Amino acid sequence: MVESGGTGRPRPDNEQSAEHPATPASPATDLAQTPDPGTPGPATPDTEPAPTTSEPPTPSEAASAEAASADGGDAPQGPSAPGDDDHRAADANGDGESESETRSEAGTGTGTGTGAGQPTPPAPAPTLPKGPPPQRPPEQPRGGLLMGRPFGVPVYVAPSWFLVAALITWVFGNQLDRVLPELGALRYLVSLFFAVAFYASVLIHELAHTIAALRFKLPVRRIQLQFFGGVSEIEKEAETPGREFWLAFVGPLLSLVLAGVFYLAMQPVEPGTVPGVLLAGLMISNLIVAIFNLLPGLPLDGGRMLRAVVWKLTGKPMNGTIAAAWVGRALAVSVLIGLPLLTQSGALGSSAEDSVGMDTVTDALLAAILAAIIWTGAGNSLRMARLREHLPELRARTLTRRAVPVETHTPLSEALRRANDAGARALVVVDAHGEPLSLVREAAIVGVPEHRRPWVAVSGLAQDLTDGMRVSAELAGEDLLDVLRATPATEYLVVEETGEIFGVLSAADVERAFVKAMARPS
Repeated sequence: MVESGGTGRPRPDNEQSAEHPATPASPATDLAQTPDPGTPGPATPDTEPAPTTSEPPTPSEAASAEAASADGGDAPQGPSAPGDDDHRAADANGDGESESETRSEAGTGTGTGTGAGQPTPPAPAPTLPKGPPPQRPPEQPRGGLLMGRPFGVPVYVAPSWFLVAALITWVFGNQLDRVLPELGALRYLVSLFFAVAFYASVLIHELAHTIAALRFKLPVRRIQLQFFGGVSEIEKEAETPGREFWLAFVGPLLSLVLAGVFYLAMQPVEPGTVPGVLLAGLMISNLIVAIFNLLPGLPLDGGRMLRAVVWKLTGKPMNGTIAAAWVGRALAVSVLIGLPLLTQSGALGSSAEDSVGMDTVTDALLAAILAAIIWTGAGNSLRMARLREHLPELRARTLTRRAVPVETHTPLSEALRRANDAGARALVVVDAHGEPLSLVREAAIVGVPEHRRPWVAVSGLAQDLTDGMRVSAELAGEDLLDVLRATPATEYLVVEETGEIFGVLSAADVERAFVKAMARPS
């Protein structure tokens, strides 16, 4: 089975706020107050800071967020888009002013600020050094036991595989006792070999998907062997319905080829022997895998083929996803009801008299698990399609907050005063030449008591900038999310193509915009 998608919102650091949008507030009040309607700057949702770490959402995570909003919860409000001319870098200089006479704001953006004394001329916009593009860090082992990296794609064996391997060993061992009773206890060793060989066939099935994806220049995150087979996690969908069709079809096709190979290998082997029984079992199992995956419902390969056909006919991939997902849900109901009935009727090879007691319960449980997997997968495919449909709405330029540059020794209270005067909602720490050094963390500002802010320098609350934390203002959609996921943080410095500071992008703002977009109907 092939699964595509995998884009999602960026992950904030565990030290930094993932939710708190800073608002203008006096130094004697908490930063979590609601925004002053008369204060300039882009509006943002009013939520409390939550300095937790969250992994960039997979489509299933996005699906959970969408389901939560659809169940009656209030959909989070995304930030409004500030104008381009609101994002110019503000003056980093200015004399201090009494806290009792000012209002302060912690956040992100750009603007101009002056001290209580004589106005100072605006500093020239800093130009950032050109660095290498951010690189995706090496992926940490996850999803089970790492078995290897064929074609550069990690292959994991999930813990649930050992459970199904034990189940296959037990069931196939009991069948061997009827066919080859002379094996005795050795039948379970033969059954274990069959379980490993069967999942090797499943791995070949998934490698077919992977090779096709790499041929079409689609990145593959990993292959995972799990309880009911395997999954090839392809990070992007195919660009055309033809490629989508072949990407899905190659897996069942190779399973059919393997069934044919095992059938040919059976011909010179004497029936009723261990090799003959193993080859027959592998032939039948690969045939079942091929036929099952060709059923026309998501998330099965046949469902992706049906999606490609409807996409080709209508010109809209979303129409194909809707059709294949609903067929998948109908298929789940059919499996839930039909599989136990087929077993009871003896249509699957066993007599009706044998299908009683524990066997009936086992068949019903197996049907329920299969139906749940198909139903859930169909729903997730729908939500993934909605995610891809709304991704272009995420644009760095419209989500960026205004920012004020301040020097490292600037007291926090003075920096907040300048941000309030400039209508800005973020602080960028710069050196004496105006080069950005770090970003003041929003969560760190909230954690400083107001009476301590005149004695706390902004440099002690800032996170050093890395190349991966410099984001182009032109990024949008999947490209933006790929950059943010490559370097997880809570704030990013947004720059123009010329290197000029445009503002600061908060991961919390991207997350809220992401959830808001997912909550809107397609």
